[in-house]
Amino acid sequence: MGGHPMFNRRRLLAGGAAAVAAGTALTQCSAAQSVTAAGGFGTAVEPFYGAHQSGVATPPQAHAMFVALDLIPQGGRSARDTLTAVLKLWTSDAARLTQGDPALADTEPELALRPARLTVTVGLGPSVFDRVGLAHLRPESVTELPTFSTDRLEPAWCGGDLLLQICADDPVVIAHAGRVLLKNVRSMTRQRWRQTGFRNAHGSNRPGGSMRNLMGQVDGTANLRDDQALDRHVWADGAATPWFAGGTVLVIRRIRAEMDTWDELDRPSRELTVGRRLDTGAPLTGRKETDEPDLGATVDGIPVIPPSSHVALARHRTDDEQFLRRPYNYDDPPRDDRTTDSGLIFACYQRDPARQFVPVQHRLAGGDALNQWITTIGSATFAILPGVPTHGGFVGQSLLGSRG
Repeated sequence: MGGHPMFNRRRLLAGGAAAVAAGTALTQCSAAQSVTAAGGFGTAVEPFYGAHQSGVATPPQAHAMFVALDLIPQGGRSARDTLTAVLKLWTSDAARLTQGDPALADTEPELALRPARLTVTVGLGPSVFDRVGLAHLRPESVTELPTFSTDRLEPAWCGGDLLLQICADDPVVIAHAGRVLLKNVRSMTRQRWRQTGFRNAHGSNRPGGSMRNLMGQVDGTANLRDDQALDRHVWADGAATPWFAGGTVLVIRRIRAEMDTWDELDRPSRELTVGRRLDTGAPLTGRKETDEPDLGATVDGIPVIPPSSHVALARHRTDDEQFLRRPYNYDDPPRDDRTTDSGLIFACYQRDPARQFVPVQHRLAGGDALNQWITTIGSATFAILPGVPTHGGFVGQSLLGSRG
């Protein structure tokens, strides 16, 4: 085939309906289970066809990249057509890469052969619905978050028209997938921010075990585990917005850990601040990480778990205040006179942040003892698009296929 390979591939994949049939989808079954072939965990593959995109209910991989982008329509193409072209390209690339196959015109195909449970998850920011002329189809749950009193947001870590979430057990796989997915849409998008994170390395923690954040705390103990809970609290049912059935809403927050002052705090004070033991993650009233905190327990009239502790305020007060947490640590080169620039990329998924995340965060902002040692500097929300049930469609087709 003559001409520049990238130019021809764009024409092939983004040019019309006939090309869509050659594409594949970037989703997975909700109960994702890795299939590991001989040769170690690097060959493990996550399925992606189904009602939901991969990377949400998937057991968390060791590494993640989150990239927010803005649309930049060019050459007389509308914003809606630009978005459609981007999503078709991403679908084609991700469907191949997640299964251990090089993307079309992949210039480093060897890097794609061991996907290490690679997943690619795509979301849309609240503002993009207006930009593409589909404001009336934006789910009511997909809105900007309110301002919280403890936020110190930096524009460099906020907002975005699109989100690309890439996770895998191998950072080389993520770097390659990110390069492929981003370079192929560079004429249609502009990167707004990029965050890379990590959890415990593959095999270094028990299966299903909670991670530790860089402040030394066990993180993610109280989390949704089973399909019934996910259906109730995470996946949209489409009752109000039919095209969004099977989608969810991501809240992503960049939380800086003030490590230099946290280091000055003694261990008992740290445990009182968090409300859990640092060694086991157990609540101060229990022995195991999974024990329920007893917020009413006292010794000599003094609560064992302080009412201002993180666990006391983060604990859901109603059934609605539950969501799926999928956080990652970050550790970047320090700025100014800091010795470190580290913290948590807090990612949580739910049907409606206004009912689920926001009440909890207002409570934390109002009195969490941990606030002295953490600062939220980034925040964004995204509609994580529904999955593609069968081969041949593209992510976002349920929205962009409607002509309303």
